[in-house]
Amino acid sequence: MFQQHGVQSSWHTPLIVVSGMILNKGDALSPFRGVVHQDAPAHSIIEAAFMRLNRVTLLCVFSALCCLGVLQAETKPHVVLIMADDLGYGDVQPLNPDSKIPTPAFNRLAAEGITFTDAHTPSAVCTPTRYGLLTGRYCWRTELKRGVLNGYGSPLIETTRETLGTLMKRAGYRTAIVGKWHLGLGLPGNQKDGFDFSKPLTHHPGVLGFDTSLVIPASLDFPPYVYFRNGLATSTEIVEQKPVGFPAFTRSGPRAKDFDLRGCLDRLTDEAVSIVRSIPQSTSPTFLYFPLTAPHKPVLPSQAFAGSTTTGPYTDFLRQVDATVGRVLSALDQAGVMDDTLVIVTSDNGSFMRRIAPNMPDHMEDESVQGYHPATHKANGPWRGTKADIWEAGHRVPFFVRLPQHALAGSRQNSVVGLVDIMATLAEFTNTPKHAAAGPDSVSFLPLLHGKALERAPLICHSSGGMFAIRQGAWKLIAGNGSGGREQPKGKAFGEPWKLVNLDRDPQEQKDVSNSHPQVFTRLKKQLLTIKGQD
Repeated sequence: MFQQHGVQSSWHTPLIVVSGMILNKGDALSPFRGVVHQDAPAHSIIEAAFMRLNRVTLLCVFSALCCLGVLQAETKPHVVLIMADDLGYGDVQPLNPDSKIPTPAFNRLAAEGITFTDAHTPSAVCTPTRYGLLTGRYCWRTELKRGVLNGYGSPLIETTRETLGTLMKRAGYRTAIVGKWHLGLGLPGNQKDGFDFSKPLTHHPGVLGFDTSLVIPASLDFPPYVYFRNGLATSTEIVEQKPVGFPAFTRSGPRAKDFDLRGCLDRLTDEAVSIVRSIPQSTSPTFLYFPLTAPHKPVLPSQAFAGSTTTGPYTDFLRQVDATVGRVLSALDQAGVMDDTLVIVTSDNGSFMRRIAPNMPDHMEDESVQGYHPATHKANGPWRGTKADIWEAGHRVPFFVRLPQHALAGSRQNSVVGLVDIMATLAEFTNTPKHAAAGPDSVSFLPLLHGKALERAPLICHSSGGMFAIRQGAWKLIAGNGSGGREQPKGKAFGEPWKLVNLDRDPQEQKDVSNSHPQVFTRLKKQLLTIKGQD
């Protein structure tokens, strides 16, 4: 009856309801003071208090509490999950101290929370990572074996599958999503005959557990350029968007009149901030999932940030992304709920900005170039490759966790974790068991949030071209003979020879040590094929 649910009680000050009075654990408990120590568990305080009441009073009070429904578990913390789009490991100063691009919001997260240095997306591109995040299941288990959906793609998540939305609703949360969806929306119509934006979507986030939603269909360079609120277009007045080259890269297609490409991130941020500001008025804890549209192409920083750096539009955009995160953090401060909130900030894959040879112009010199000289900016930090690759740069991403009450502030965590693990972690964090078939690939990293050790079972990463890698400890086995993405040689999935690397000794993944460590190679190959199964 008096068991406390959810996270460790040290993160909260539980409220005790006794005969209409609300007391904190440390409050004066007259006539109960002296019965128990003020640091005793809440159930000990209540039990000791009730021992001082006569049996008749106890029966009356207990009956009244049961009838009124006020004898309840500790309030659960709010959860805010922000996922940037194509933000590289080296794009934030806590992971790239040599960076000249200010990222004060990420610096704050590092100072007040945990910086994960070995966090990975399930895929090196957008759609499959979002699927893995929301379902706790690798996307290559679906019909999408490589690449991404476009803005018109068929819905990828079945309505019967558990998602973070349905999980958190079962945990008692009000659930909201603001931002980029990219998992198929069920647009009425087809590309041949056209789409009818006046009709409701058949597969919007509301059918997958989210109470409220304001989303765009896919990446900001994919049409249709339309906002959908709770399954309905915010405008049905459509114009034709013309194609634009990099850095403002945009594909042609229908665009709603209320859709401003440059202003999109700010509009979505305004919505996210409004949800945060409403938290104090809500009777339920809040789960906000905020998948950003940036710094993915089109690289269109708002006027407030355009020209704010000397290294081109991309780094101007990074400053806006940082400021976006900062606005959400400030809103939590202003609402008075920051220390009652779990904040997770990460990215869906690595940056698309390549390393450019010193003898070639880079983005700072020519903004149409999609890359930097390493001396100017290392978007993916020290890692090999780029977005889409099976190399580390494709899927090793920024990952910050700010716990309630500043727990483990300023710490760094070097254990391997995956975005696919967020489902199991939030299930355990909220004391809400997953359904039996839910999140089959998700492993809770909650012990790490309690300052305990955890060595994850092997983690699978996947490239845009369908190449697999398995990771355990310092060992990484690539099941193919190239990048599997954009960097040359691209190679083929499962093409020989496979490559075994030790990332502690060879972070650039240059040397294949399969022959010198045959037992490790054999073990990881067997584990990969077992996990993959028939999918």
